[in-house]
Amino acid sequence: MNKKIVPLEDYKLAVKIRSVEEKLLNLFSEGSLNGTVHTCIGQELSAVAICKDLESNDYVFSNHRCHGHYIAFSDDYKGLLSELLGKKNGIVGGIGGSQHICNKNFFSNGPQGVLSPVAVGVAYANKILKNNKLTICFIGDGTLGEGIIYESMNIASLYNLPILFVCENNYYAQSTPISNNLAGSIIDRAKAFGLKVVNSNTWDYEDLSIKAKKAIEGARNFTPHFLEVETYRLKAHSKGDDDRDKKEIEKYRNRDLICQELKNNKKLVTYYKKINQDINQYLIKAQNESELDLEEYLFENKLREKP
Repeated sequence: MNKKIVPLEDYKLAVKIRSVEEKLLNLFSEGSLNGTVHTCIGQELSAVAICKDLESNDYVFSNHRCHGHYIAFSDDYKGLLSELLGKKNGIVGGIGGSQHICNKNFFSNGPQGVLSPVAVGVAYANKILKNNKLTICFIGDGTLGEGIIYESMNIASLYNLPILFVCENNYYAQSTPISNNLAGSIIDRAKAFGLKVVNSNTWDYEDLSIKAKKAIEGARNFTPHFLEVETYRLKAHSKGDDDRDKKEIEKYRNRDLICQELKNNKKLVTYYKKINQDINQYLIKAQNESELDLEEYLFENKLREKP
């Protein structure tokens, strides 16, 4: 099999994610964004492979590196851009920023693993309701240092919940290589709880797509799964220094399917130019949008407090 077989529509979605995040990095450098930005540049095909087989009423729980998951699931890149610009037309009114997103049945926040028990609770509720809804819980390899993820996997397995844990293993926990912080096997950890375990990577997209689809189908039928996706982020952990070996980064850049396709796939290059134009046009509009004022913020929070 050709390991570089990727449907054009999947490539387009991955390129859209990359284009948005490249623009976010530029906006941060210009001083147009508050806080920091954690990009998934290099990892986009993981989000695409998982989310393309989900139903719109499934649940997705993400983490600090959430932009790709959000766009792959919702296609709402405009709401994301407005959110990071602090505009009230953003996903959560411009107050959630890069990490804290809540839109319908998509949720993300920053601390490692803290949404995993929430994901398990939602999966448990879905099982009781018999509504055929699936829960996806994205974590990174660094999250395996948090006890809460093990408790979550235990409960998911014990009650045969419709949940798929996706561990995006990019070989680094912030700036620490996995060889310096994790003993043993990621897969064996999940296997110890009785989860159905699968391994793939973002460089063999056909394999990843096939395994992701099977894992989604299995989890939806009350066999909780754990999918390890080996991948690599091409940018820094966030906006701090990147002390990784430059040769290592270049090695993975040369391996990255999107980088390679943007060199010779004319249709994808054309789309890349078009989506960048669309993003720039939207930003002209978005930067003139108003921000949520204090009265609006307090009023919305008061509404949320009502039973």
